[in-house]
Amino acid sequence: MRSSIKDFTPTRQALLTLVLLIVLVFITSGCSAQSSIHLSDTEQTQPAKPISIFNGHTWAHGALDCNADNQPAHEVYQYDPNSYIVRQNKCLTYEAPFIYILVGENKVLILDTGALNRDADFSFYEEIQTILGSDMIANKELIIVHSHGHSDHYQGDKSFEGEKNTHLVMPSSSAVQQFYQFDKWPQGQFTIALGGRDITVFPTPGHQEEALTFYDDKNKWLLTGDTLYPGYIYVKNWDEYRSSIARLTQFAESHEVSAILGAHIEMKAQLGEYYPIGSTYQPNEANLDLTVKNLQQLNTILQSLDEPTEVTMDHFIIKPMSGFQKAISNAARWFTQ
Repeated sequence: MRSSIKDFTPTRQALLTLVLLIVLVFITSGCSAQSSIHLSDTEQTQPAKPISIFNGHTWAHGALDCNADNQPAHEVYQYDPNSYIVRQNKCLTYEAPFIYILVGENKVLILDTGALNRDADFSFYEEIQTILGSDMIANKELIIVHSHGHSDHYQGDKSFEGEKNTHLVMPSSSAVQQFYQFDKWPQGQFTIALGGRDITVFPTPGHQEEALTFYDDKNKWLLTGDTLYPGYIYVKNWDEYRSSIARLTQFAESHEVSAILGAHIEMKAQLGEYYPIGSTYQPNEANLDLTVKNLQQLNTILQSLDEPTEVTMDHFIIKPMSGFQKAISNAARWFTQ
């Protein structure tokens, strides 16, 4: 097996596409015999939309007619002079993943590269040049890392290969272990020093084997990828996920956390409601940011459940994978190892 994705042949890419389509079919079919519970974390029947750290910003959320859509491939939101959040166009990829760019004095961290690849005449590296400017690119090292190894988070990697001052950490198990030096996985932490800005990294498997969470000590952001976000979260390993949420909660209770930011928005503003997978138009989305309280409530529920259980809450839904879904996921994972 290969330890990187850079040598994909067209045949391997076609096989990966086929596998992902099969995953989509069986995920959307809901083929699972798991029990389920529905819990609300608010006593209000029609609560106002929670306050967001983004001051009322509305993210680009797709179009009714994607053939007539003229939005750019990326929406770029500048939170402060050294922090950017990028969302990919839902008409180009229904996943519409969020990508985080954190700038330090010496280095720039790029968390995930999205679902659009260079083969589609698109270069995320060129997008980074536009966002940050060529002078910054020339004078700072770029470190490209991933929240986990699902394809909608690493498709932009190819555009960084061979570029100067660039360190690309592949989403494979071997690359993750080598770069972060975790010797007691999933325990331990690793610090990426950007210069006046430290990023703490720790394992949070469960949704996917190599899943990681990143903490930005400047903005006090907890960046959780697909481990926790306002959406329909599939859990591959129930016990690992419960443990990861417990560690996340412990970390959040011992550090200042201004927001929990994941990689997608799939929930509606109406509590407990979500957009079906594959949606390219989400006109009434929930906020991107979650709170420590949301995390604590999830942890309390998960620790009370010994068996895999579908949990529907106001701001996210936790869905254990079926055995068949796990098998398909394992087949897809082969391409990144």
